[in-house]
Amino acid sequence: AALVLNEPEDELELKDRTVFSRRDPEKRIDLGKLLRGAHYRSQGKMIMAEYFYDPDTVMLGKDFKGNFSKAYAYGTHGVEVEVDTETGQVKILKYVAAHDVGKAINPMLIEGQIYGGAMMGIGYALTEQMIFVEGDMKNANFLDYKILTAKDVPPMESVLIEPWEEYGPFGAKGIGEPGCVPSAPAIANAIYDAIGVRIKDLPITPEKILKALKEKEGGGA
Repeated sequence: AALVLNEPEDELELKDRTVFSRRDPEKRIDLGKLLRGAHYRSQGKMIMAEYFYDPDTVMLGKDFKGNFSKAYAYGTHGVEVEVDTETGQVKILKYVAAHDVGKAINPMLIEGQIYGGAMMGIGYALTEQMIFVEGDMKNANFLDYKILTAKDVPPMESVLIEPWEEYGPFGAKGIGEPGCVPSAPAIANAIYDAIGVRIKDLPITPEKILKALKEKEGGGA
């Protein structure tokens, strides 16, 4: 408003959606017009730049060795569970996710991505299963396909490791996929640590746990 009316800022007043000068009330402008003008103003010059960098990569050879990326996002998850051996129900008591993210430009956004990925992985590990019969998915609804909700989120903690990444933007690394990858093996290992049975097919349902416990105790299949 000071720029448009050519008046000092401390001489301006806003009243009834109009900005005006105290010393010269004839100098005034409607607030809506002022905001539209500020939004669409063409003052200054637009500067655009474009840059593309394709890092060297080594594709897999016959020995299955290669290096297809200049940066790798490492992560590890630790889970503490409680298993009810009467019902086979699994309760996650604590979930800790540590990730190498390079420079954490937006830590809150990164933590949200990690937590969301971990919850996706928990569902993959414990509840989510597509049931097909002759190519037709039989549980294509939210009642039978068990997607976890906000009330299912266990106590979670994230640990951001921040080594500078030479080839990443501003030293950062990607964190899109790593959040969900370690969940299932971490949960499977925690269940094994709790009750001594190793279940290798997902999801790890109560039925599978009870069956594995029965086989462990010598009850057969």
